[in-house]
Formats: sequence, C-alpha cells, structure tokens
Amino acid sequence: MPKKKTSRLDLASQKLTHWIGTTQSILVHTTFFLGIFILIIFGVAMDKVLLILTTAVSLEAIYLSIFIQMTVNRTTQSLAGVEKDIDDIQEDVEDLGEDVEDIQEDVKGISEDYVEDDQENDDVASALKDIEKRLANFQEDIAVLKKKGLF
Repeated sequence: MPKKKTSRLDLASQKLTHWIGTTQSILVHTTFFLGIFILIIFGVAMDKVLLILTTAVSLEAIYLSIFIQMTVNRTTQSLAGVEKDIDDIQEDVEDLGEDVEDIQEDVKGISEDYVEDDQENDDVASALKDIEKRLANFQEDIAVLKKKGLF
C-alpha cells in the first residue's frame, strides 16, 4: 500500500498529539494555568480570571478531542492496511501449503516410479540370470553332444 503524502497540518497535529503526552506538556499547562491565576495579583477580577480559565480549558478540550479523533482515524486507516496485508499473507501461506502438497505428491509419485523401476530392473535382472542359466545349460548340452559326436 503506497504511503500518501502527509500535509503540513497533519504533520503538525501528529507532533502536537505526541507532545501532549509528554512531561513537558504537563509543565507548560501547569505554568499556563498558574499564570492565569497570577492575573489576580495584577488586579484582574476573580470572575474575569475564572472566565478566562474556563474559556481556555474549554477550547483546549475541544482541540484535544479533535486531535484524539484524528489519531483514531489514522490508526484505523493503518489497521485497515495491516488487515489487508495479513489477508495477502494468509493467501500466500495457503498457496505455499498447496505447493507443498503438490511437491509431496510429486515426490510420492517419483518414489513409486523408482520402486516400480527397481522392480522392473529386478524382473529384468532375474530374466537375464534365467537366460544366462539356460545358455549355460545349452552350452553344457552342446559340449556333451560334441563329446558323443552327435554335434
């Protein structure tokens, strides 16, 4: 599966999503929220500070949920690609299994042919030995006949 070109916005969201889960993120958020409360020291009314804090937290929650959904979507796409690869691998394994079965059948056939050839060779060898014995007997008979002068 060819990789799609990742846009700048996608890259930025991936980096930000990754960064959100770090210790640095905790420190930055803690500093930011403390900074909002420090506004009280500079004379900003408590209700305004709480309004700013509530607005900031709400906006952050909205963006975090968007980033999380983007990550879920990327993961889903990635898993779909992996699932397709697994299906392809399973098909390849099944094909290999069939090939192995074919090879086993071929080997069995060759073994049977070899055994048959051996039996044929044994039969031929036995027939040749029988012919040799008969020829030897014929030669002995001819020799006996020659001695008797009949041949």
